[in-house]
Amino acid sequence: MDLSSIVLAVLALIGAMVAAFWLTLIIWTFRDLRSRSRDIFAQILAAMLVAILFLPGVVLYLLLRPKETLAEAYERSLAEEALLQGIEETLVCPGCGTRVQADFVVCPACHTKLKKPCQNCARALNLRWSVCPYCSTPVLGGVQLQATEANPALSGGLSRRTAQRAPEVSEAPPVEQA
Repeated sequence: MDLSSIVLAVLALIGAMVAAFWLTLIIWTFRDLRSRSRDIFAQILAAMLVAILFLPGVVLYLLLRPKETLAEAYERSLAEEALLQGIEETLVCPGCGTRVQADFVVCPACHTKLKKPCQNCARALNLRWSVCPYCSTPVLGGVQLQATEANPALSGGLSRRTAQRAPEVSEAPPVEQA
């Protein structure tokens, strides 16, 4: 064996290693961008950039690639959504901003009325509700109609129009205007 054949074998080995490294960088670039973007055109373009420019192409790709993977972006959006949902679920008093619990009827700090008790089942009702969702007793204009034996029609879920016509308050004779 002469020296030129040894040098040729070493150069062939180094060339094969550089070619394997170059091919590995092309595949890594394509797979890395695939985990960071859904755009197939960008994935192919980045792989071609590394294939043509080799090491400067890898440096350019590393400068231009998106900072987070699609999985990281998805996890971040889930975390943000969970945080926003936690913020939205926190109940506060509209009067003073103190945190209140869902079953509070009045604010313990400023005594603002938060809910009203049902006249029939005594459960806390939202101020905007027109019927108790627990026992279906109608609530009209802030006054809740009670289901009684004298007026059994009110014990079932009535329509708002029927409940408004129910004779709950004694009617006074009409006053004539002069």
